[in-house]
Amino acid sequence: MGAQTSVAPKASASSWPVPPQGGWTADDLDRLPDLPPHTELIDGSLVFVRPQTIFHERATDYFKWQLQSLAPADFEVFRELTIDIDRQNRPEPEVVVVRGNVVEDANQTRFPVAAVILAIEVVSEDSVSRDRETKPLKYARAKIPHYWRVENEKGRAAVHAFELEPTTGTYTSVGIFRERMKTDVPFSVDLDLTQIRTRRATPQ
Repeated sequence: MGAQTSVAPKASASSWPVPPQGGWTADDLDRLPDLPPHTELIDGSLVFVRPQTIFHERATDYFKWQLQSLAPADFEVFRELTIDIDRQNRPEPEVVVVRGNVVEDANQTRFPVAAVILAIEVVSEDSVSRDRETKPLKYARAKIPHYWRVENEKGRAAVHAFELEPTTGTYTSVGIFRERMKTDVPFSVDLDLTQIRTRRATPQ
């Protein structure tokens, strides 16, 4: 029997949303039907996220729950909700710390950038340039006081922490943390980063 070949069906004209002149806007993320989960808006373009790794999932969970337990009462911590930076930029950090007075109802999907205290990005294979270059530049220009970038170093977490320098409007490094992260900003934390693992510990 001869080898069979298959031809992929042609995508219909409506398979992908066609951007309007000038690009998509922040409000469009809530209006467009059938967008993949965790779609972001960067410079008016839709950014789709690839399937994530175990490290990414565990790091996101770890910072969400640890910071939630340590944050002052007037702060709230969320994972994977978007930030309104401007009309053409609505990124979605893995974890965000916001002032509690902007939490309005259970159907809320985004926060005003002025209320954001800390944005955390967990770097994945397809987000390296966005998390190291594009997003910190936009976060700094939007005056988010603190930015943490979490890198996977052979299955272990390394946290690159940055603080906004008000005179220049840019981020300055406050340290790279491995195994333990102890800092007083934006509030006091003492984190055991060795708990973020790609594999569970084997019982002895």
